[in-house]
Amino acid sequence: MPEFAWKAARVDGSLAEGRTEAPSQAQALRALRAQGLTPIRVTEGGLVAAPQAPPGNASTQPKPTPFWQRKAGPGGAANAADVLLLTTELSIMLKAGLALDTALRVLIGMSHKPAVASLTQTVLDDVKGGVPLSKALNRHRDLFGDFYINMVRSGEASGQLSAVFERLVEHMERLRALRESVVSATIYPAILLGVAVLSLVAMLGFVVPQFETLFKDMGDALPAPTLFVMHLGQAFTQYGWAMAIGAVVVWLWARQWLRSPGGKIWWQNAALRLPVLGSLLHKYDLTLFARSLGTLLGNGVPLLGALHIATETVGNGKLRLALSSVAPKVKDGGKLVDALSATGIFEPLAINLVRVGEETGRIGPMLLELAHIFNRDVETGIKRALTMLEPVLILVLGLLIAAIIVSILLGILSVNDLAS
Repeated sequence: MPEFAWKAARVDGSLAEGRTEAPSQAQALRALRAQGLTPIRVTEGGLVAAPQAPPGNASTQPKPTPFWQRKAGPGGAANAADVLLLTTELSIMLKAGLALDTALRVLIGMSHKPAVASLTQTVLDDVKGGVPLSKALNRHRDLFGDFYINMVRSGEASGQLSAVFERLVEHMERLRALRESVVSATIYPAILLGVAVLSLVAMLGFVVPQFETLFKDMGDALPAPTLFVMHLGQAFTQYGWAMAIGAVVVWLWARQWLRSPGGKIWWQNAALRLPVLGSLLHKYDLTLFARSLGTLLGNGVPLLGALHIATETVGNGKLRLALSSVAPKVKDGGKLVDALSATGIFEPLAINLVRVGEETGRIGPMLLELAHIFNRDVETGIKRALTMLEPVLILVLGLLIAAIIVSILLGILSVNDLAS
């Protein structure tokens, strides 16, 4: 009979560990529940398995990656990744039947990051003092955000807190996956650009100067391309350090300016006008808006409040300003589809989906479907852009290096002509 190592939570929130023999994992889980324990993990042969729901509830059991398999860093302040992990674990424990305060105590004991443990302890103290969870989280608004807090508030009002946390996990996972796909897509082009810069530095700083002695006596008799490359190599050799310092200063200044309100607005407006990247950024922000609004409406948050919260999730200031006009028009009795259409930032497909959702009373699901479509378009657009960008970078790099080599060869041929 196989032996299982287990970790479970007692009724008072303390943790217990042990080993037991059982014919299967399900039998081991049932044995633990019969002892009044809530299973957290069960290990057989080095494999960690999340606790399963009792028979009849298997379909409702969340399936995120367990918190103990995805630990955050040991130090530093709590961040968005910690919130996601905390939400994942809380969803699992509430689904398993633990009371909220008990689940929070278990999370404190399981936390491997002091800042997260301190945060959870603060929330637990507020909850034990009779404060609703949404108000306890509201004291940490900068970390959790309005969207998260309003979702929790709606779950408290409807008595479906565990279901709300499950939806929050799904929503946060999808947004994280979208952001990671965008970031990952830029890695390879960044590497190519870095290789191009290093190659040019190597050519101008080390290769070109080797030919100076060969061309020294020819002066202006050299071909124009060779003279240009020689002068460029000399300038790079003599003032390379000044160029490097200047580039760093310009980069630091540009970064600081782009973080300022004026610089941020300029960049956001300029980014939307870029040929390919502009449309991708446009759809990316609309994906955030549609997914947030659909999730909030599906969880019972009133339309006006959901519109205000979803608008704040949009990063681009120009799009956020356009979307901020939607809520006042809806408040004055206008239809959502008309208000969204008046912004001029949605394509006909989006407007038609919202119209269908408004007519059928299923605005939330239609917005989530719209977010899915936008998400797919963004991922496809990124792949297509990279398909075009990668050979362009390689071609440009090849042409620049080839131009330097050809200019040197022209100088060598000129030397040979004079010698003959």
